[in-house]
Amino acid sequence: MDDKIRIGISTCLLGRDVRFDGGHKHDPFLTETLGEYVEYVPVCPEVECGLSIPREAMRLVGNPAAPRLLTIKTKVDHTDRMETWARRRLDELEHEGLCGFIFKSKSPSSGMERVKVYDDNGVPSKNGVGVFARMFMARFPLIPVEEEGRLHDPGLRENFIETIFALRRWCAARACERGLRCLVEFHTREKLLLLAHSPVHYRALGKLVAGGTALPLDELYEAYERDFVSALRLRPTVRKHVNVLMHIMGYFKRDLSPDEKQELLEIIGLYKDGSAPLIVPVTLLNHYVRKYDQQYLRGQTYLNPHPVALKLRTHA
Repeated sequence: MDDKIRIGISTCLLGRDVRFDGGHKHDPFLTETLGEYVEYVPVCPEVECGLSIPREAMRLVGNPAAPRLLTIKTKVDHTDRMETWARRRLDELEHEGLCGFIFKSKSPSSGMERVKVYDDNGVPSKNGVGVFARMFMARFPLIPVEEEGRLHDPGLRENFIETIFALRRWCAARACERGLRCLVEFHTREKLLLLAHSPVHYRALGKLVAGGTALPLDELYEAYERDFVSALRLRPTVRKHVNVLMHIMGYFKRDLSPDEKQELLEIIGLYKDGSAPLIVPVTLLNHYVRKYDQQYLRGQTYLNPHPVALKLRTHA
């Protein structure tokens, strides 16, 4: 678990001069902050498929469900070239152990959503997906993806990072040689995190693990992974976090003094009404976990799902 998380990324976001104009779109958060914890696998579809730097700008044209990739002035169609390269590159990426991918927004090759697609009259609509991004998401539906622009939103950033750390833990569990026991241990550690994302998936995964001997091990792991990823895609809400916080508080009903209980309830209330960020009640609960040596909660990833240095859970 000391290895860095492997994340695919659009090469230009790392500050490399690969864009059509010979420039880049360096994102300091991705390289300087998140980069401390991940190992990036850079991909530039346009350069890697053989186009030059600089090159004529391109755009998506035609049917948004299956647009063509054309140069803007000369109308050269690079769709087949891009797709042929992408199929080979996706075969390679299948062996990279990726836990996520960060795409360049608005790109006709790498945009994840709302990419401009032009009709026959040259009128754009923002309902397209970049050629490579579309193929990547179809090939790897369980790998979380985001765009650098969307990661400026604190909630989306937090959920994406929480997910890639969770998938790294899942990969370690899958590599375990103790079969069902490893799955049970993994699920036990992730219970409260799942509850914060989706109570429905929390219950379903609990039933799946409890009846684990009814399925061949490979099928069991595949079914768990599908539902685990589906749960993580559902963003936690304040209401769901409050439910988890109160659930955790219940583990201290015989330990906390009346003053400590009152303080904790007040802090959870401040979070509930938007006056304090989630990190405040979580920090207090972590203090009580250590103070009262609550062994079950020590193992819950919900209380420490990612490094504190990333400064997540700090938005009200």
